[in-house]
Amino acid sequence: MKFNYIFALFLLSCNPKAQDSAAKTDVLKTEFSLPKKLKEVSGIALSQDQKTIWAIEDAGNKNVVYGLDLKGNLVADVLVENTENNDWEDITKDKAGNIYIGDFGNNDNDRQNLSILKLDLKDGSQKSTKVVQTTKFRYEGQTEFPPKKSNLLYDCEAFVEKDGNFYLFTKNRSKGFDGTFLVFQIPNKEGDFEAKLIGKLKLEGGYNDAAITSAAINSKDQIVLLTHKNVYKVSTFFDHNFTTSVIQKNSFNHNSQKEAIVFLDDKTLLIADEKDKKEGGNVYRFGF
Repeated sequence: MKFNYIFALFLLSCNPKAQDSAAKTDVLKTEFSLPKKLKEVSGIALSQDQKTIWAIEDAGNKNVVYGLDLKGNLVADVLVENTENNDWEDITKDKAGNIYIGDFGNNDNDRQNLSILKLDLKDGSQKSTKVVQTTKFRYEGQTEFPPKKSNLLYDCEAFVEKDGNFYLFTKNRSKGFDGTFLVFQIPNKEGDFEAKLIGKLKLEGGYNDAAITSAAINSKDQIVLLTHKNVYKVSTFFDHNFTTSVIQKNSFNHNSQKEAIVFLDDKTLLIADEKDKKEGGNVYRFGF
């Protein structure tokens, strides 16, 4: 299997350099099938005690966080009482174990009520939880709702938290898709903020190769970005100017609507896809 390493990915106007290299990696293995009621999983996160997989669904589904054990059994339905599921697209946690939901799905690039929700969610014994912090935001650079079809760069399905900031990786829905995506930074605080544009990056390939659907971060501050066909590992991402980031492409040789990713440990990923007729609706294991 061959990986593409993209060195010096550009910050806004900088040009990337490419280099190919071969490496050994695991294959995508089915870990378990999701419960039948979870047909549109859009994000997964691992609890602080590493015993529960928290899962959410996107627009049109309940404002509920579902808890699964590591064998795929449904162990909790936790109602989020004081909010709605406008379009929940990803879920993550910080190093202290706090859980956050990204209510920022924006297929048409016209939403103006984007937010990140911090939950009072501790364990699977809870029947309900509440939002204890709402981080509202708008994107730096977006002045039209929606923009022109050639500039639909303001949907998002992927984020992580690090050192008091959220990092969002947008999903390109532009006419003439070219793999471009934006990176935004938002403080992890209560309030209403302009999301700061800190990177404009590009992945190679078509929509299923390069449209980002989820993200996760490990204890070494390595980020992974998920697409339907690949996972991209981002190393040295949090340097001072983003110009030394390295993106490693890992191909699954498997195409499905993969929408959720989390680190089980620093070298192992769990990945979930949506149910589509007789296919999908599984959690897979993938190792580096």
